[in-house]
Amino acid sequence: MEPMTSAAATAPHPSPGSARARRIPPAFGLASPATLFVVLALLGPLALMFRYSLNRFVPGEFMVEALTLENYVKFLGDGFYQEVLFTTLWVSGLSTLLCLLAGFPVAYYLVRQAPPVWKSRLMILIILPLLMGNAVRTAAWMVILGDKGLLAAGMAATGLFSPLKLMYTPAAVVIGLVSVMLPFMIVTLRGILEGIDRNLEDAAESLGASHLMVLWRVVLPLALPGILAGTMLCFILSMNAYATPVLIGGPQFHMMAPEVYQQVAKAMNWPFGSALAFILMAVTLVLTTVANMLIQRRYRRWSE
Repeated sequence: MEPMTSAAATAPHPSPGSARARRIPPAFGLASPATLFVVLALLGPLALMFRYSLNRFVPGEFMVEALTLENYVKFLGDGFYQEVLFTTLWVSGLSTLLCLLAGFPVAYYLVRQAPPVWKSRLMILIILPLLMGNAVRTAAWMVILGDKGLLAAGMAATGLFSPLKLMYTPAAVVIGLVSVMLPFMIVTLRGILEGIDRNLEDAAESLGASHLMVLWRVVLPLALPGILAGTMLCFILSMNAYATPVLIGGPQFHMMAPEVYQQVAKAMNWPFGSALAFILMAVTLVLTTVANMLIQRRYRRWSE
């Protein structure tokens, strides 16, 4: 017993540093530089912009260093900018709803009904508009919706309808935003629908459920995470849209992103433009967070 005791006594004990090193996953050390870079690249400009929003704007002096909330007070006290925010909210909400209503049937058809040979071809057609910039697609809608565009010419040729005044209206902006955001919604919903087992739908139909009941009671609850992701993506992109409201909406139609650009680039009022940008970001973040919480609560209720 004595040799064993002496060997145990002379065995080296692990140092606290080596034990701590073994507890740290190797992936943490590999991912930490990239994570730090991403955090700095994202939060750095936001911190700088927030600092600018607290400065004071003096015409002829660009901006004066200060710590004041007068830019946020100006927004709260000016009905024009509150109306711009309200317009941005309802246009973005309506565009997102239309994307969901139009995108869900298309995504479901691609997953369940489309022939295998045509699935990839249809997806290419859906993704193809994303290869062009928003300004190019918006310019195409200007040709279609203009007073002498393709739509007006077609309606005049039939002689049954008088040409509609769509250009430079909120309806034209909604149409343009839906055309831009719809591919994102379809791709997102297609991914979640492909993960739903087809046997669940077949089992519900074998028990006497109609096709609409299967969609409502089986497919929709299981697709809720994808619906949430698609609607949040489309809503965020719509809230921050710039090219479509400017080109299709015209100078009399105001949304938050063009107004931020107007304050920063045209009026050179960086403090107020930064405050508008932060208000837009805060409203978008609050609404998406609340919607996420409500939908997640409904999803857990359906899952129980």
